[in-house]
Amino acid sequence: MSLFTITRLTFREASRKKILLAAILLGAIFLLIYALGFHFIITDIDDELLLSNPLQLNEIRNFFLTAGVFVVNFLVAMMTVLTSIDTISGEIQSGTIQSLAAKPIQRWEILIGKYLGFAALISGYILLMFGGVMSVVYVRTGYIAPHPVNAFFLIWLTAMLLLSITIVGGTKLSTLANGVLVFGLYGIAFIGGWIEQIGSYLPDQTAGRTAVNIGIITSLIMPSEALWKRAVHELQSPIVAALGFSPFSAAYYPSNLMLVYAVLYSLIALTLGIHFFSNRDL
Repeated sequence: MSLFTITRLTFREASRKKILLAAILLGAIFLLIYALGFHFIITDIDDELLLSNPLQLNEIRNFFLTAGVFVVNFLVAMMTVLTSIDTISGEIQSGTIQSLAAKPIQRWEILIGKYLGFAALISGYILLMFGGVMSVVYVRTGYIAPHPVNAFFLIWLTAMLLLSITIVGGTKLSTLANGVLVFGLYGIAFIGGWIEQIGSYLPDQTAGRTAVNIGIITSLIMPSEALWKRAVHELQSPIVAALGFSPFSAAYYPSNLMLVYAVLYSLIALTLGIHFFSNRDL
């Protein structure tokens, strides 16, 4: 019962944060701009390609949908970290965590309850943003990308991965240091992913292989970008998948083994968080 109480209180507290209001407002502005831009662009393209080349038209629709999801993935990552960054470290520093720790509640219940509260809030935000982009494209054109549910799950898994790292970082680091850690790992994965993407198209096989290996190593350090590449693979059209060319993903997409690795990565981070928090002096 204590676990669900903390989850409920965490969800209620997080929903009152101004950073969440800002994230929702920016998300709504993005969806409005995206809808208007997509409408006017696709109107001009529809007039030219609807009858002459409907296959190419669907490829263009898929491209703009993937571009929208790319922004959603970034907004979700930022919202996940910024809303939860001080949930442990900030409360330890202010002393408010002591009021919970002094009660007959296990420390693991406090940490997992906070994790579940933020996870529920973030899941709702992902559903709103991801569903918004999908709805804009579908309402305007009737187009549905391949495997949208799989893509949604992968973006959700990325958010849960970032949340796990944020939680464990809060048990050992200050709020500022924790933010540097999480955003640093996310940045390393992002740059490594682009290096891998460029390397997969280099004519020099040695240089290309080296670049791809760098991307793989960064994915092992932080698998967030690997999850995004797999999400793009799930969304992209069969033609793009066959050609192996997309501005948002490399020629090679992560296997199911990488997905398992990302799940284990999150679970290990949470386990470490429980260990650190349980043995920390408050």
